[in-house]
Amino acid sequence: MIEIENDEAKDSETIGTEEEGLESIQAGDELEAALREAEEAVDQRAADRAAGPIDAEDGNSADKMTIELLSQELQSLKADYDTALAAKVEEDDKLLRLTAEFENFRRRTLKEKQDTFKYGHQNLVKDLLATVDNLERAVVHVEGNKDGDFQSLLQGVELVQRELLGVLTKHGVENIEAEGQLFDPNVHEAMAQIPSPDHPENTVIEVLQTGYMLRDRMLRPARVVFSKAADEGTEQQGSTEVEQGETPGDGES
Repeated sequence: MIEIENDEAKDSETIGTEEEGLESIQAGDELEAALREAEEAVDQRAADRAAGPIDAEDGNSADKMTIELLSQELQSLKADYDTALAAKVEEDDKLLRLTAEFENFRRRTLKEKQDTFKYGHQNLVKDLLATVDNLERAVVHVEGNKDGDFQSLLQGVELVQRELLGVLTKHGVENIEAEGQLFDPNVHEAMAQIPSPDHPENTVIEVLQTGYMLRDRMLRPARVVFSKAADEGTEQQGSTEVEQGETPGDGES
């Protein structure tokens, strides 16, 4: 309710500022028109004086007084116009700032609403990941047991696991691909690094705990073991053992 009142207040303030700006513009236009009229009157008086008889001193004196009064009025109007113009510029600047502030507020509010829709259930999903881990461990534990009762239990656990993962997927949760991928510190957490001649260096060879993403946010990284280059001594030892193993066969042939 407070946010709605603040929005209405900001809208009212913006509308009021726009009306004040329009009034300033109208006042400026009126002063500018009055200025033009005064300048035209001065020019007309000067032209009439130039065209009139030269020896009419009374007429010339009256014209001079009229021109002087008009000049004073013109100067006053110019001063009023400059003041109104400065006020208009100030109001325009204030209106521009308020418009920018309102637009930033609107964008910030929209982003907050979008984030709430996309990530509002993030904490709940994090809590459910522990249950997902337990189901995964139960499946691994029972898979090797051939007993019929255990197989029935396995099928039930796998069904629950699939349904839970389906619900999480529906709400934007995806597991992080890890095994066989190059190690990426942005989404993988290194638990160990071991030599492996069968894998390229820095390749994930085992996933200890599955990682998950909520849309474009990481809920938790995948905990992995990845490979490093095998030691030269180990490779040479393996090569020597192969050669020694082939020697008896060569002799027999």
